[in-house]
Amino acid sequence: MSEDVVRSVPVFADLDDETYAAVRGAMVSTSVRRGEVLFREGEPGDRFWVIAAGKVKLGHAAPDGRESLLAVLGPGEIVGELSVYDPGPRTATATVLAPSTFLELEHSKFLDLLQQHPGLSRQLLRSLAQRLRKTNAALADLVFSDVPGRVAKALLDLAARFGRPVGAGIRVPHDLTQEELAQLVGASRETVNKSLAEFSTRGWIQLDGRAVVLLDLQRLEKRAR
Repeated sequence: MSEDVVRSVPVFADLDDETYAAVRGAMVSTSVRRGEVLFREGEPGDRFWVIAAGKVKLGHAAPDGRESLLAVLGPGEIVGELSVYDPGPRTATATVLAPSTFLELEHSKFLDLLQQHPGLSRQLLRSLAQRLRKTNAALADLVFSDVPGRVAKALLDLAARFGRPVGAGIRVPHDLTQEELAQLVGASRETVNKSLAEFSTRGWIQLDGRAVVLLDLQRLEKRAR
């Protein structure tokens, strides 16, 4: 397991060696298969996970049964970290999208670490601030961006975290269904599919099942603005 991945997590990024060793020693490594659920919405939150490898989606169900995809997380990101601030009911359901490896830390153990290493509190505030910035940016996109713009931005974001260079461009194995991709950008499946078809016709992307190859990053970046 790459320690660089763990170190890249905002909560742990700037810790001194002693504090990092204490936190790392309290974490338990676990591997999870595709399709398994880490936790469900409404369950009590008593731990969080650092993604060392793999991919996780966070989903929310509305009272009328409709579902939305809040985020897709990958290596170096935390799942279920709200339990660190408030060990209340989970606000989303976390489902593993691809075979994944996690570092798991119980809330009670983390509280003990906070008492022993007060510097962790500053890192928690940093992590919370970054989460709020992402939420604000996502809300702004819903208000000010059209659907094709949001689709382009989502593809670029997924490429930045999961993309791998190939001969023609960057292949992004997002592992999402068409419906989930639509939920991620906050639009109907038909509208998102229309945008993807347009991008494909223009030669900006190439569709490949639950993956996409980005062929023209410059045009996509311009469309995402």
